[in-house]
Amino acid sequence: MSSSLTKGLRRSTARSAAKRTSAKTAKRSVKAKSASKPKAKRATAAKTPARKASSKAVSKSKPVKKTAVKVASKGKKAAPKPKPAAKKTVKAAKKTAPARVKKPQKVAAARAIRSIRPVRPAPPPPPQRQPTQDESAALAAFERAHKEVVRGRFAESRNQFRNLLDKYSQVSEVAARARTYLTISESRLRTESMLPKDADSLYDRGVIELNRGEFVAAQEMFERALKREPEAAHIHYGLAATRARLGSIDLALESLQRAVNLQPNLRLRAQHDHDLNPLRNDPDFDRLIFSNPS
Repeated sequence: MSSSLTKGLRRSTARSAAKRTSAKTAKRSVKAKSASKPKAKRATAAKTPARKASSKAVSKSKPVKKTAVKVASKGKKAAPKPKPAAKKTVKAAKKTAPARVKKPQKVAAARAIRSIRPVRPAPPPPPQRQPTQDESAALAAFERAHKEVVRGRFAESRNQFRNLLDKYSQVSEVAARARTYLTISESRLRTESMLPKDADSLYDRGVIELNRGEFVAAQEMFERALKREPEAAHIHYGLAATRARLGSIDLALESLQRAVNLQPNLRLRAQHDHDLNPLRNDPDFDRLIFSNPS
């Protein structure tokens, strides 16, 4: 009996020792497995608080401070917390975005609409005043005297203007114009009284005015000379040169035709006369000067 009990005890102790060794080996394998995967555990430990922190930051819309999350295992610090979510950046962009700029066409149209004001109708023109009987008579007398000035009859125009001023001096506008033309008529009469009387002296005076460039005065001198001596070829020639300078081509050709008919040798003079240059492009001038006389 004693030997069988001892054998049984020995077997139970051996079984318990084997169980203990197997449990120890199992624990060691589990510890080895857990030690071989430390990064995964740390990553999961870091992910969970980061998600919680990001959800809190989105809900509260407050800036999140960059702080390290403590990991419970082995007292190591986790990676820095990620940046705020996209919702925060969108809100900040909306706050800082500039105001939308209006199109220039819309701005111009708005300004034009603002600047439009109601158009007020223009006041009606005042009714025209009918001239009195004295005003109508004074105006008719002035027109008659002015025609005499245009014709060169300065003595007659002077007398008419004087009569107008005697009768209608109360018509101020017409009287002022009549005094002006009365002064012109008297000055022209004084000039005529100082002019030479014979044709040769008037011709010489016309040549002087032509050389000075006073073509209007030269034309007047030649015309006065022709009234005293209408068949003088040299006076017709001088008048043709003056009219050519003034641009009266047709009248200049007529005067030159008359001068050449009266004195044919004036053709040679006309070929080189610079005063007749405005006539050289006209075919009538070539026919008149360069053709053989009949």
